[in-house]
Amino acid sequence: MTATAPALDVGLVRAQFPILSTTAHGRPLVYLDSAATTQKPRSVIERITRYYERENANIHRGVYALSAEATAMHDAARARVAAFINARHEREVIFTRGTTEGVNLVAQAWGHATLRTGDEIVVTAMEHHSNIVPWQLVAAQRGAVVRAAPVNEAGELDLDGLQRLLTKRTKMVAVVHLSNALGTINPVKRIAEMAHAAGALVLVDGAQSAAHLPVDVQEIGCDFFAFSGHKLFGPTGIGALWGREALLDRMPPWQGGGDMIGTVSMEGSTWAPLPAKFEAGTPHIAGAVGLEAAIDFLAGFDPSAVAAHEHELLAYATALVGAMPEVTLVGTAREKASVLSFTVDGVHPHDLGTVLDAEGICIRAGHHCAQPLMRRFGLVATARASFSIYNTREDVDALAAGVEKAKEMLA
Repeated sequence: MTATAPALDVGLVRAQFPILSTTAHGRPLVYLDSAATTQKPRSVIERITRYYERENANIHRGVYALSAEATAMHDAARARVAAFINARHEREVIFTRGTTEGVNLVAQAWGHATLRTGDEIVVTAMEHHSNIVPWQLVAAQRGAVVRAAPVNEAGELDLDGLQRLLTKRTKMVAVVHLSNALGTINPVKRIAEMAHAAGALVLVDGAQSAAHLPVDVQEIGCDFFAFSGHKLFGPTGIGALWGREALLDRMPPWQGGGDMIGTVSMEGSTWAPLPAKFEAGTPHIAGAVGLEAAIDFLAGFDPSAVAAHEHELLAYATALVGAMPEVTLVGTAREKASVLSFTVDGVHPHDLGTVLDAEGICIRAGHHCAQPLMRRFGLVATARASFSIYNTREDVDALAAGVEKAKEMLA
């Protein structure tokens, strides 16, 4: 007999998000854009407020109690992130502004030190621009080449096509864990095995997956993993890059300034040990403690209950919206989560988004920073509804009603 996941009390979940009790254009807010950024629970908002009201001080160099306390809080936040992704040690966790900065850090620090003319970086056709453009920049600087693994009609990565791209010239495989534009879940453990067999390293973009899937960097077997706080119920401007300690030790700094140095003289400088080597300047201290609070918030729920709720919600939306005349779903992978992308015949996604906005419904319309993927499907844009722990069937019903209204008005 199959065990049944415990039910999630979505009403209690929603009560923890102040913004969900507000209105838009005089209508109850229906927020379906969590892939762009999640809303923030009261516990995270209050934690950040408490920091600024009672605990604010710069860290590391202060000898007074307030600074020491702020330093301890920042260190505790790093330890919490390390535990969240199952890092071997907290010094492997580098605080960043988010996934984009994490990828850029690796591209610049590792890429400049490693890549040579003719080397190759393999990405996929479903990558967000932040996992394409940084590699293009460093490839142009170092004479390397960026290649893209293909995606099939369902929006799934073609693993055979990926395998054909892996050669002795491949130095890095950079792949998204959960596609922001399709919802496709990539088999990152298998991809890491394939890349390592070819002698390449692996970076996983976990911007979307961190809030929806279990993340264990040791189980995945990747070499780098980047994610953002604001897609994980935390504040904007904070995220983390995890890397294998031996790799991070060999990489040079990518920014210079305070805190990342060992010694400085006019003749030259030496670098601080990990993680400080990659964290120049005053960090986003409030962001770090807010990220810790966000992880604690998510940890307060049974993971199987969250997964079951989000799976059921996506299945319901797929069936309801997908069955509507003139609607075409974009991205029908067998393994997917949280994202429903679609087009409506005769209605531009931007116009659809405008009509839905007037109904108080927030979706994303555009290329979702995935223009190569849009071209793969012969599109310039899609409408995207993305779901989280706080969404309900009623939200999906409102979406479907809004799409019907848009069809009547615009098609």
